[in-house]
Amino acid sequence: MRPGDHVDVIAAGDAGTGAGNGAGARVLAKDARVAEVPQSLAEGSAEDGALIVLSVSRDTATALAGAGISSRLAVTLC
Repeated sequence: MRPGDHVDVIAAGDAGTGAGNGAGARVLAKDARVAEVPQSLAEGSAEDGALIVLSVSRDTATALAGAGISSRLAVTLC
């Protein structure tokens, strides 16, 4: 993934339940532009996640921030 790519962001269920069957999955952002993919200072596992900076509307940014508290967020390339 690199700046300029477009992604959809999906909230995948409730992080507290461990539900991994997609039952609670919902699309939070469609066709969001990747603004930056900062390099990690410390190597972590894929399960730790990654930081991706997106260019989205204020309302979408609020929804993403709120969902990130209780759900795992995933991105798919468009």
